[in-house]
Amino acid sequence: MYKAIALLSGGIDSPVAIHLLKDRLTIIPVHFHQMPLTDDREIQKSKELAKALQLEKIYLVPFAPVLKALVEHFPHKNYYILSKIAMLNAAELLAEKENAKYLITGENLAQVSSQTLSNLTTITKNVSLEILRPVLTFDKQEIIDLAKKIGTYDISKGPEMCSLLGPKYPATKSNPEEIAKELAAFDLLPLLKKSIEKAETTR
Repeated sequence: MYKAIALLSGGIDSPVAIHLLKDRLTIIPVHFHQMPLTDDREIQKSKELAKALQLEKIYLVPFAPVLKALVEHFPHKNYYILSKIAMLNAAELLAEKENAKYLITGENLAQVSSQTLSNLTTITKNVSLEILRPVLTFDKQEIIDLAKKIGTYDISKGPEMCSLLGPKYPATKSNPEEIAKELAAFDLLPLLKKSIEKAETTR
């Protein structure tokens, strides 16, 4: 079976996305955490989700330095777009290490600002590996119902910390070429590599 690296946020959507594909791919989840800006609740939640999904291991990647760099060096309105690209680019480094061919996300069309059609297009065009989005067109209630059915809902529910450094008015539209220029102006790769080097792996 082909391998895939799946972004596991600790929210409701990403565990459902993983569940839908885990019989077709060998899935390795990665959680990008914001410690020491936050406590370890998101990490514990992600570990519980990986266990509930019967996944062999999970990468826990410290991502606060990358997110701080996005706030300091890039237009703040684009934070959510850029942070998702950064996570996916870091996941690509893991994919190279694990010989994985795909990335998986729990992105759901127009649910939040980074998931408008415009911004999803921008994200996709700034990532090299193919991104699988199995819950892209699901209704939110469908995702919740499935999360309850597979036993991840109670673990996932509750506040997420993804908006900790985000802007009050995030961009809902973007241009892939303009975002690519922004990314070219400040090299995130050393920070991404350092984050992956410091990742904790639990089985």
